Amino acid sequence: MIDRRSLLRTGGVLAAVGVVPLAASAPVAAAPEPLAELPTRSPLVEQRADPFITPPTDGMYYMTGSVPEYDRIVVRGASTLDGLASARERTIWRRPATGKMGGYIWAPELHRIDGKWYIYFAAGDKDEPFRIRTYVLESANADPREGGWVLRGQVVTHLDTFTLDATTFAHRGKRYFLWAQNDPAVGSGTNLYIAEMASPLALKTTPVRIATPTMSWEVQGFRVNEGPAVLIRNGRVFVTFSASATDARYCMGLLTADENANLLDARSWTKSPNPIFTTHVPTSQYGPGHNSFTTVGSMDVLVYHARDYRDINGDPLFDPNRHTRVQRLHWNDDGTPSFGVPVGKGGPIVRLATMDGLFVRHYEYRMRVDGNVRELADSQFRFVPGFLGSGTVALQSVNFPDRYVRVDSDAVRIDPFEDSDAYGRAASFVQVRGLADGKAISLNVGADSYLIHDRGRLVVGKPGNDRDARRRATFRPE
Repeated sequence: MIDRRSLLRTGGVLAAVGVVPLAASAPVAAAPEPLAELPTRSPLVEQRADPFITPPTDGMYYMTGSVPEYDRIVVRGASTLDGLASARERTIWRRPATGKMGGYIWAPELHRIDGKWYIYFAAGDKDEPFRIRTYVLESANADPREGGWVLRGQVVTHLDTFTLDATTFAHRGKRYFLWAQNDPAVGSGTNLYIAEMASPLALKTTPVRIATPTMSWEVQGFRVNEGPAVLIRNGRVFVTFSASATDARYCMGLLTADENANLLDARSWTKSPNPIFTTHVPTSQYGPGHNSFTTVGSMDVLVYHARDYRDINGDPLFDPNRHTRVQRLHWNDDGTPSFGVPVGKGGPIVRLATMDGLFVRHYEYRMRVDGNVRELADSQFRFVPGFLGSGTVALQSVNFPDRYVRVDSDAVRIDPFEDSDAYGRAASFVQVRGLADGKAISLNVGADSYLIHDRGRLVVGKPGNDRDARRRATFRPE
C-alpha cells in the first residue's frame, strides 16, 4: 500500500512495487520549457491585504498594502515578484496621534506619474476611525522606499462621504481617477465612480457613477462595490472590483468598456452578470479580492488577497490573515480575461496544448481536449512526483487538488487520491520528449502506450510510427 505520509516525506517518490513495465527504450525525459518567472509560493506575502504591486519600473517591482494594525503605509521592492516575499519593508508614513487621518489607514496604491511617485490611500479620523476619506502622498525620489514623502492632502470628490480604494490610470492622453464612495441618495454601501484628473492631486470633471451593487453576489453582508483595478487590453478597458462583506463571501466582478468609448459616460460600461473570481473550497482559498495587476515579461499577473480558512471569530475586518497572492491571468479567444480559481498552495501550473492548439482539460472528471476552454481551471495542472517509481510523474488537478489524472480502463479521468498500489500505477506516467516535437512532451503509460487524444477524448493509445498518432500524443506545456 502507498503510505501518503511517506509519499509526502519523500517528495512524492517511492520505490516501485509491482509497477507496470515502462518502455525500455523510452526517450530521455524532458522537463517542460521554463515559463516566465512567476512565483509559485502561496501566499507571496503574509498579512498584507488590498495588495498593490507596480508594473516593472526601472527593473524593480514595488509593493504596498494594508497592514493589520491599519496605522501606517509600507513599501517594499525587489527585482522579481518572488523577491518581494523576503524584501525589507519600509514604513514611509505613519498616521498622526490625533485628529484627521488618525484613524484606520486602508488600501494604499503606489503610482508613478510624470516622474514622481504618488500614494493614494484611505484614512479615518482619530475620534471617528470610520470617517474614511481619500488622501495622497507625493515623493520626488526615484525609489519610493526612501523618505521624503509629502502629504498633499485630501482628494476632494463631489460628496463629503465615506470614500476609499482610489486608483488612477492613463488612457488616450487623459488621466482618470476611479474610486469607491457612498452616496446617501443611492443607499447604503459603496458605488464606483470615475472622473478625469486635472493633476495627480485633483479632479477635473464631475464624477460619474459607473457601478452600483445590485446583484445578489454584490450584497452579501453589505452592499459593496470597491477596490477597482484597471487593465487595458484587446480593444477594451476592463475594471475589476470587489463585492460583498470581507469574509468568505467577498468576490470579484468585472466592468467592460470599449477602448474608444467615452469612459465618463456611464452607458459605456457593462457589468458582467456573474462574479469572475470567488471562494474556492477545494483549494482552501476564501474571500479573494481587492486585486491589482502587474506583468512578468508578456504575461499578465493577477495580484489579490485571500484567506486560508472560512470561519472567522469577530469582525472579518480585524482578522489579520488576508494574505497577498499572485497567479497568472489568462485570456479567452474573444479577448476577455480568464481568471480561473484562486489556486492555493503548490508548484508551477501548466496547461497542456495539443499540436493543433487545443487544451487538455477535464469535464465531469473525464479527460478530453477542447479549444477556447473558458473554465480555465479545468485545463490547469501541476506536474508532481509520480506515486510509484523514481522518474515518474503525476498530473494533479489545480481546481480539485485531491484528484490526479488516472488511467481507468479505456478512459482517462481525474480521480481522488487512493492509498493503493493500483491507484499509484494508474496515476503515474513517464514524461519523455515529444514524439512529434522534441521541445514538447509525451506521457508514457507503459510499454509503447501513451496518452493520446482521439476525437476530443484523451485516451491511451499506441502511436507506433504513425505520424498523425505521434502528433496526437505530443503536448506543449504552456
